[in-house]
Amino acid sequence: MDLFFVSRARVQERAELYGRAGEEAVRRLDFRALPDRLPVIVDDQIRPVEPACSWFRHLAYLGRDPEDTLRHYAYIVLRLMEFLAERGRELGTAAESDLVAYRRSRVELQDVPVGGTVWDREASVINTLLDWMVGQGFRRTSPLRAVGSTNPLSSGMSRDMDIRHLTLGQFLFFRDVGMGGQTLGGEVDRAFRGQAPNRSRAAADLAVTSGMRPQEWSTVLLPELAVGMRRPGEGAEFDLQACAKYKKHRVAYVPPDALTSVDRFLLIERPEMAEGMARTLERRHRDLFIVVDIDYARRRLRGRWQGRDREFTWSAMAPKLRRITVHEGAAGLEPLAVFIGHGSLMLTSSSWDRVRYQAWDRMSAVRGDERAPQLPTKRWRFHDLRHTYALRLLDFLMRRAAERERAEKRVGMASLAEHLAFNPLLIVSRRLGHASPAVTYEYLRYLEDPMAYVAAAFEQWAASDGDTYAEIAVRALEARKEAGHAAQG
Repeated sequence: MDLFFVSRARVQERAELYGRAGEEAVRRLDFRALPDRLPVIVDDQIRPVEPACSWFRHLAYLGRDPEDTLRHYAYIVLRLMEFLAERGRELGTAAESDLVAYRRSRVELQDVPVGGTVWDREASVINTLLDWMVGQGFRRTSPLRAVGSTNPLSSGMSRDMDIRHLTLGQFLFFRDVGMGGQTLGGEVDRAFRGQAPNRSRAAADLAVTSGMRPQEWSTVLLPELAVGMRRPGEGAEFDLQACAKYKKHRVAYVPPDALTSVDRFLLIERPEMAEGMARTLERRHRDLFIVVDIDYARRRLRGRWQGRDREFTWSAMAPKLRRITVHEGAAGLEPLAVFIGHGSLMLTSSSWDRVRYQAWDRMSAVRGDERAPQLPTKRWRFHDLRHTYALRLLDFLMRRAAERERAEKRVGMASLAEHLAFNPLLIVSRRLGHASPAVTYEYLRYLEDPMAYVAAAFEQWAASDGDTYAEIAVRALEARKEAGHAAQG
């Protein structure tokens, strides 16, 4: 079996090779509304393997992202199908023992076993596929016998949210030294070979002060930040939806200080990047959405794409469309995305990961310096900046609510309207776009450092008459040496 991904551009670029067959293939893809990057698993005769391909199409119709979600699912399903094929089974005939054996091969027997978190994500995909197969009649029942809320594919591990956040000192170290290539003393590091330090610092500022997820802040467009339209000292507010998790609508706000950081990148580094790619974009203009009018009042873009005049609301533009959105700039066509790279359009998630990995290497190289803050054992993620935003905002709102209660000397419970309007957890939940406030409650455990309380509570317990274990050990070694000298004498 082999895995392929739908690509209209590949067929259209080689039109002379595929001829009418290529035109018919594109027509059928359009007729069936199959998106680019849709995974297709084929057998030795290049025939689609069912029911996997139908499931991918079903998920695409539900709006799952082909670039990330479906691609991830496809490799999981292909890996499972190849394992089953070695046992003479298929998805429709797999027994519970086959799936348990597959779990064991992944978490115990393979050269690099996967951890519980990775496996549980994979098991969730498999369970979802099996349930869909039962619903569509590909199987009479699921091969897995559920016990309560678990089944044999579950790792059985219970986990809290992996909330990792940065202190102010850690964030400045991450932004300036890691992302910006500065020295610990604040000077420019002459050994720094990274590109666009102002872009990387602006991305960090935007992420930590807005609470947006990486897919949200990395795909933001110039009009959404009102570049060239807002006055100094103003923030920017815009709707998130197509780029948000589960496409859940919310309003994003970017404070003025973060916009100042972004403006510095737009002024110093971005023009050179845009100029360098203008000629390439001119050659690719047929594949691009070329904007001719920006309607700030209605928050819409009007332009031409795929040979037709088109108009889109900003919030309804998915990452894939934003990546090919351009407008006429000073040097010719240039991307409308804020964060671009040398020789490319909007930076992809893998490009940002490279920036983050390089930043971690720079920070790790100086972690022994007394001026450097403590680094965690695991490399920082961009999502940690969202957690930092949530905790700082929650802490501020809870302190303000406590001050408000003391000032008003309230007796009795607040009204429902006041609870909804001023409750810190509900405010943070709305700003983060959580599906349920219960998710936001997880952050409460991180507002204070319980380890500091433990250290203070048992400060005198680990010593005897003022002696620490280290002091006792040193004296014991000295006594042993003296005894040895006496025996030799």
